[in-house]
Parts: sequence; C-alpha cells; structure tokens
Amino acid sequence: MNKQDLIDAIAKQADISKVTASKAINAYHDVVKAAIKDGNSVGVIGFGTFSAAERKARTGRNPKTGAVLEIKAAKMPKFKPGKGLRDALM
Repeated sequence: MNKQDLIDAIAKQADISKVTASKAINAYHDVVKAAIKDGNSVGVIGFGTFSAAERKARTGRNPKTGAVLEIKAAKMPKFKPGKGLRDALM
C-alpha cells in the first residue's frame, strides 16, 4: 500500500474527502517528524511508538573497492509496535 492507497482507504472508511484525508495524513507525518526531531517520542496506544535513536559512528567498507571508510554518527527514526498491532498480526 502506498500513500495514495492509504489516503483512499482512510477517506472511504472515515467518510471524508480525499483532500481532507490527505491533509490529515500529511499533518500527522509533520507532527511525528517534528516531535522525534526534538527528542520526544510519539506513542499511539494499541499501535506503537515512534522515537529517535542515536547511532554511533563506526568504520565500514566500500563493498566495491574494499576501502575502509568512516560512517558518521546519526540520529535514526525508530518504531516499536504496540501490543494491539502485534496481536493483530498473530
């Protein structure tokens, strides 16, 4: 399912226009991105928690040449599924 499929499904299920569904999804994404960028987590009970995790700097290799290179430390998005989502997949 891509973003447009998600918009279509939400619009149909919530009985709202596709434009409204698109605005809601985009606003949700913006709020989650801003929250985790600021170091907060966003928890949706029954679904899961979005957060940011620090990834340490490390040494890697270029697979083509075998040359050693330094990979910088980075802040990466992280998602931990909630019990409701895990149970829905069982």
